[in-house]
Amino acid sequence: MNQADPTANQVETASPPAPSFPSKITSRTLRRWADHGARGVITLGGWATIFSIFGIFAYLFIEVAPLFYAASWSQGTSVHIDTSGEAPLENVSVGINEYREVGYVLRNGDISFYRFPSGTPIPLKSVPDFETGEITALARSPGKDHVYGLGTRIGRVMPLYVTFRVTFEDDVRKTEPVVTSGEPFEAAPTGEPVARLAYRETDSGPIAAVLTGSGRLFLTKMQESEAEGLFALETESELLQAEIIDEGVEALSVLLLDDLGETLLGGTKDGRLLYWDIQDIQSPRLMGMYSAGTSITALSYLIGDRSIVVGTEKGTVSVWMSVIDPDVGGDPRLEKIRDLASHNGAVSAVSPSLRDKGFLTADVSGGVALHHSTSDQTLIQIPGNGSAIVAAMFAPKTDGALVLDDSGRLITYHFENEHPESTFSSLFFPVLYEGYEEPLHIWQSTGGSDAFEPKFGLWPIMFGTLKGTIYAMLLATPLAVLGAIYTAMFMRPNIRAVVKPVVEIMAAFPTVVLGFLAGLWFAPLLEKIFPALVAMFLLIPLAVVLVCVGWQFLPSRLKGHSGNVTELAAFVVLLIGTVWVCLQLNHQVEFWLFDSDYKQWLQSTFGLAYDQRNALVIAFAMGMAVIPTIFSISEDSLSNVPPHLIAGSLALGATPWQTLTKLVIISASPGVFSALMIGLGRVVGETMIVLMATGNTPVMDMNLFNGFRTLSANIAVEMPEAPHGGTLYRLLFLAGLLLFVFTSIVNTLAEIVRQRLRARYSQF
Repeated sequence: MNQADPTANQVETASPPAPSFPSKITSRTLRRWADHGARGVITLGGWATIFSIFGIFAYLFIEVAPLFYAASWSQGTSVHIDTSGEAPLENVSVGINEYREVGYVLRNGDISFYRFPSGTPIPLKSVPDFETGEITALARSPGKDHVYGLGTRIGRVMPLYVTFRVTFEDDVRKTEPVVTSGEPFEAAPTGEPVARLAYRETDSGPIAAVLTGSGRLFLTKMQESEAEGLFALETESELLQAEIIDEGVEALSVLLLDDLGETLLGGTKDGRLLYWDIQDIQSPRLMGMYSAGTSITALSYLIGDRSIVVGTEKGTVSVWMSVIDPDVGGDPRLEKIRDLASHNGAVSAVSPSLRDKGFLTADVSGGVALHHSTSDQTLIQIPGNGSAIVAAMFAPKTDGALVLDDSGRLITYHFENEHPESTFSSLFFPVLYEGYEEPLHIWQSTGGSDAFEPKFGLWPIMFGTLKGTIYAMLLATPLAVLGAIYTAMFMRPNIRAVVKPVVEIMAAFPTVVLGFLAGLWFAPLLEKIFPALVAMFLLIPLAVVLVCVGWQFLPSRLKGHSGNVTELAAFVVLLIGTVWVCLQLNHQVEFWLFDSDYKQWLQSTFGLAYDQRNALVIAFAMGMAVIPTIFSISEDSLSNVPPHLIAGSLALGATPWQTLTKLVIISASPGVFSALMIGLGRVVGETMIVLMATGNTPVMDMNLFNGFRTLSANIAVEMPEAPHGGTLYRLLFLAGLLLFVFTSIVNTLAEIVRQRLRARYSQF
């Protein structure tokens, strides 16, 4: 009993085991770390993608936002000119150079210059000798040059030229004014004082229209002609003159000549507009008389000399336009197209922009307003101080103005107005442009001259995007989806293993090559074989149906033992044979269906003109580009339907067609729908094919046989010519933003629909 158990002694004397540490990291730990790392990388990539998308949106928005900023103004230098001993300020004009460094006041033949922003006077080094006789009227020849006509008390007109000479001293830019005068000429043969004057410098010589104190209106043109003689090299001046004696001449208060010296416009004290044709200077002809409602106090052409600004005694400001009826022809007529914000007093001055369809107006209460004709808006309204504005000039760069009031204050203004032509209305609603009879959606960003009126209607290119998308998807969707169904459900695995990779390789084919082939090879070919193509659309489906029905009645020994290999070979032979027959019958089909000339038939029957590069070409080219994508994703979705479901359906007695329509397509519908949405996004954003094969005509017409322009192609076409920060530049970013928003909305809706389809048909 007292003998100890050796086992117990061993247990009692054993020391506790030392803690054990793994000699190496287990594979489970490595997998856990790898899982955490992969999860982190994927999460980081997902958030980076989201931030990138929002970053792109923010950048586009920042570039686009200035288009819709409101115009602003600030007052600059105010200089009080010396008017002591002078009569009330009359026959006065002001001007300023391009960089708003030097301004001047011209009154009664005297001119004084001021340097801005300091407002210090600038002494002239030389002053031209003016003709003896008091200046009774003056008029500026509109344009970039500072050219004036000065009317005198003895009925003569003297040209006056103001220029700005730029020099650099120690790398400092210095601008000095220079004043010169031209040869005076007799504008009123009666020798009466000039009461009203319109003056223009043209390429062939100066033109002046003068209204004398007695109410007589004379038209004078001084032109150069070659001197007589065989070896004469000199030219001599020829004076052409005529008197206009039409009704209303004696009541004229304002005169205006166009840039070419072909028309004369007069405004009367009783509110009438008189419009003369003076192309034959010695036989002026009154083309029309129009009512403005009240006494006209100011007239001015906008750049391009098609739109006319009319200011009245009641402060109204309107824009008129010369219109020629294309069906009737004849003389142009004037029509009022816009009414802009009115002034609180009579309009005393109008100064047009030298860059766009904007203009400046001023009134007798000291108010100044900035308008834009195309966008039909008054951008800035500066309240008056009670002193009448007697002269005003819109700065050449449209970034400021110089005005003079009757108290002798010469005031400069600075404008922040970078994009006056862009408003939501002018971009997305019809606009009445110069030369058109009704408001239209038009995109035409550039023209052949500085006087061109930009047309920034976005609907034509948005419409073109929609048009190209519809026609391309109409062709691609049935071919891609039906091809995917056949490949996934009915094609032998060994053939499918060849067909599917070949089609997927087509998806990597460069679109620039497709566009090149479509524009330079397929479009001319299609123009030649269009009747055969129509026959193919009719005969190929019919031939396929007939052969498929007839195939069912063939004996097995004729069908062969290779399954659908024989069927596929028969189908290829049938397709090639039908196409060959249609091509051989091209001229006969044109004779049978289109009365020997399909272009003339389309024009006479449906009013459709056939352009070589048209939407039909794009339907084939973009369809070929997007078919591989839709086919591949759709085929994967159809192939991934669980085989046991298909086997169960067939085992229960359903036919293969019933299994396809009632089970496979429904189960694969989320994937097929995703394929269509991805294809849609590819078509919407396609650039090179559309750029090279449509003609890029921004028209709003669903006609299959004419071209169009898409948002993406418009960006590619216009961006190289768009000045950085200009209106066109930002509008192209707006086009990109519209594409971005559209694709985001479509993809979001597509994902919502896909998830609902997946949830609804998950039981399959």
